[in-house]
Amino acid sequence: MMITITGATGFVGSNLSVFLNEKDATVLPLSLRNSEWPELLDRNSQVLIHLAGKAHDTANVACDDDYYKINTELTKILFNEFLESDIRDFFYFSSVKAAADTVTGILDEKQRPDPQTAYGKSKRLAEEYLLSQQLPAGKRLFIIRPCMVHGPGNKGNLNLLYKVVSRNIPWPLAAYENSRSFLTIDNLNFLVWQMIQKELPSGVYHFADDQPVATNKLVKLIGEATGKPVKLWNIPQKLISFAAQSGDFLALPLTTERLKKLTESYVVSNAKIKKVLGIENLPVAAEDGLLKTLKSFN
Repeated sequence: MMITITGATGFVGSNLSVFLNEKDATVLPLSLRNSEWPELLDRNSQVLIHLAGKAHDTANVACDDDYYKINTELTKILFNEFLESDIRDFFYFSSVKAAADTVTGILDEKQRPDPQTAYGKSKRLAEEYLLSQQLPAGKRLFIIRPCMVHGPGNKGNLNLLYKVVSRNIPWPLAAYENSRSFLTIDNLNFLVWQMIQKELPSGVYHFADDQPVATNKLVKLIGEATGKPVKLWNIPQKLISFAAQSGDFLALPLTTERLKKLTESYVVSNAKIKKVLGIENLPVAAEDGLLKTLKSFN
C-alpha cells in the first residue's frame, strides 16, 4: 500500500511514517513547500494524509493571513488534486481548536463549531470546504481533530512544564482542579492505521486518549518520571487571580491568559471513532503515554 504524507518531517509525520513503514506500507513524503508538488503527487497512492499546516502560535506573533493561506487555501488546492486522482482516502488533520477554544463539559463532534482564533478559523474554513465538495464513488474523506499530541521527541508545552517542575520549583496552582485531554502519538498512529484498514464512513472524528488528566496529576507524573519529589502549593485562587491581573500590567510571568491556559478544563470525547472501529479502549492509557513522553525528556 502506498501512502502519501504531507508534513512528513514534522513530529506527527515522522512518527506516523515510521509506524506505517513497520506495517509494510510505502510512505511517500510530499513537500508542499516545493512549488512543483502537484507534479510530484503520486495519484496512484491509496491514501493521502495531509498533516502540513501552520501550527497554532502560542506567542501570538504570527500573521493571521498566513493561517488562511496555508491552512485553508493550500488545503483546498490539495483536496482538488485528490478529487481528480485515483487516491481512495483523504485524511485532513484539522484540530479541536476548529471546534472550540474553550470547552464546557465534553467536546464531541456534535457541537456546533465556534473557533475564536485565526488558527482555529483557518482550520474550520478548510473543513467546511472539504465537506461541501461532492465525493466521487469509492472515495473517503476523514477530517481528524486531534487534541494536544505528545510523544518522545516532542518539544511542546509538556516539555515547558517538565522543565519548571523538574527544577524543584513548587507548582503554585494546585488549588485549581481541572481535566484535560491529551493524545499520545502511539494512539494516533493506531487510529489512522485502523481507519485505513477498515470500512467506515467519511466524516469528522475527534482523536484523544481514553482518559483526561488533571494538571495536578500531570505534575505528579513529572515527579515520577524524574524520581524527584514535587511540591504542590494550594495558594488561594483569589490571590493567584490577583497576581495574574497584576501580571497583565507589570509584565510578570503569570497573566490572566496564561492562568486560563494552565487551569482550564478541555475534555475531548473519542467515543465516535471507537464506536465506528468497534473498539472499547485505545492501546495506550493516557497516564502511561504521558509518563513515556516525560521520561524521554531526561
